[in-house]
Amino acid sequence: MRNVLLASLCLALCACSDPPPNEEAPPPEPQAAAAAEEHTELRDAMQAPLDKARAVEAEQEQRDADRDQALEDAGG
Repeated sequence: MRNVLLASLCLALCACSDPPPNEEAPPPEPQAAAAAEEHTELRDAMQAPLDKARAVEAEQEQRDADRDQALEDAGG
């Protein structure tokens, strides 16, 4: 019984190993770079509102920092 389990375990481990590399087939060409260059208009349209929101957030943080500094300078 123990030998059967050991043999089946070895067989399962051999089945999980990587297949040998295929030297004849060339690697596939990357398609993401070409697609990214073609769709810059869509990417820019999606990025614009995010950039605007980041700018507003930075401006709000600066106003809060200025207000806090004014309160500290006033002694409060």
